[in-house]
Amino acid sequence: MKRIFLLFLVCFFFLHCGYHLRGTGSFLPPHIKRMNIPMFKNLTTRFELDLKLTQSVIDEIVARGKVEITGNMESADAVLIGEIIGFRVIPIAFSKEATADRYNITVVAKIILKDLVNQKIIFSNPNFQYVEEYEVPEGVDFETVESEALDKVGVKFARSLVSTILEGF
Repeated sequence: MKRIFLLFLVCFFFLHCGYHLRGTGSFLPPHIKRMNIPMFKNLTTRFELDLKLTQSVIDEIVARGKVEITGNMESADAVLIGEIIGFRVIPIAFSKEATADRYNITVVAKIILKDLVNQKIIFSNPNFQYVEEYEVPEGVDFETVESEALDKVGVKFARSLVSTILEGF
């Protein structure tokens, strides 16, 4: 009988100790049901980086199902504003032919999430950075796979940003 009671207490503790699976928590106020995400402002020279990052962030928020995305600012409870302030692609490894085959890609953005109902800033990071290594397939130069690399970096940037905002990490 003591074993059953002890097992019950252990299970009860783990169910109510505050832990949750990654991607299931939310630090957003409960009244935020709809969010507007205008196109990120691109202050870099990288063509279409704003399109790729904005769409990736929208896709990630939709996939998590925490809030609905709306194109209408008047019906939104919150707005996520982004400015891409830095983008660097630096070769970090070279092949036997002395061509770069691995790159370090860094994206830096200013991010603000504003509660439109209470007129408060919920999240702000003037220097949100995401760094990713990208390996170029043998016999191919970076310019050939650049669009694919930016798509992959965009998805991972969005995942990192949305996790930071929603889960408070």
